Amino acid sequence: MLVDWVVVGLDNGGTANNGTILDSGGRFLLDRMAEVPSNVRQGPDKAIQSLVVSVEQVLALTGVPITAVRAVGLDTPGPASADGVISSKGATNFGHVGWRGFDIRGALAERLGLPVIYNNDGNSAALYAHNVRFGAESGQRSSVAAIVGTGLGGGIIQAGQVVKGAAGMAGELGHVPIPLDGLLGAGQSMPECNCGQSGDAESMASLIGIQNNLLPYWLTKYPGHDLAEMPISAAAKLVRRYAEDGDEMALTIFRQQAMALGRLFTIAANFLDPDQYFLGGQGRGDLPGPRPGHGRGPGVGLRRPRLAHQPGTAGQARHVVIPGPAGSPPPW
Repeated sequence: MLVDWVVVGLDNGGTANNGTILDSGGRFLLDRMAEVPSNVRQGPDKAIQSLVVSVEQVLALTGVPITAVRAVGLDTPGPASADGVISSKGATNFGHVGWRGFDIRGALAERLGLPVIYNNDGNSAALYAHNVRFGAESGQRSSVAAIVGTGLGGGIIQAGQVVKGAAGMAGELGHVPIPLDGLLGAGQSMPECNCGQSGDAESMASLIGIQNNLLPYWLTKYPGHDLAEMPISAAAKLVRRYAEDGDEMALTIFRQQAMALGRLFTIAANFLDPDQYFLGGQGRGDLPGPRPGHGRGPGVGLRRPRLAHQPGTAGQARHVVIPGPAGSPPPW
């Protein structure tokens, strides 16, 4: 394929790498993501080689020579620094001891001999949604995205740029404490997060929040429910399916999650006041129901948050659900 120059994009996950490629005009040269095993659980050496294979795959599929590649964009799950150094304490998808403090961006750049630009996956999703929504106006707009899946990530975009913070931890919306008054049920315990905090957004609005906090409580309110007959980790993954079938308990769980996300966006409104709020994730974060204007797939519409210091005012921002491919599976 004759091209001026291209950039390759790589999404690194716990089980697979997904690759794509864009030309100098921003046009995707593949109509779907090219997938290969990520091998991250086997440690950095095999995982970096798998990323190299991902680059080679997209180039082979498009017939583009590697000499035409100007840069590679890489995203991974966090926590990681702004430059792509995995947390010294490890991470959910980087459990192998060799990942602790490992510079995944630098290692891939050295292996490829090409510049590699890094963002965590929450920031990457936020930036994508921002540019799709605002197009040519992206540089004059701001947005906040909550990315729901196994955990709860997010991203903050200001004037078209990702806000990373000094250590790369900005936009970690899942670990923002939210008000729980009127949100928890009678006798419901304070939700605990894997990060060690209590009552943060991820402890409510995530798959792990369902597993550890919401489902165990609501099963006590619905004795004899089918999901009580299986291990809690397996049952948590089925809550969305039950909700789509109209199950009362499952819908109650998602109603609680939606309220938690609304409170998170209300907090964001008070200190960021962005032009737009996005709610996303591979499966739109567990949240079942129709998505007007976005075809098939789960999602939820949220009211504009009220600004705490402007009673009765909703501001000018809007909410949308980040669209994904029709029929795309949830992240579990």
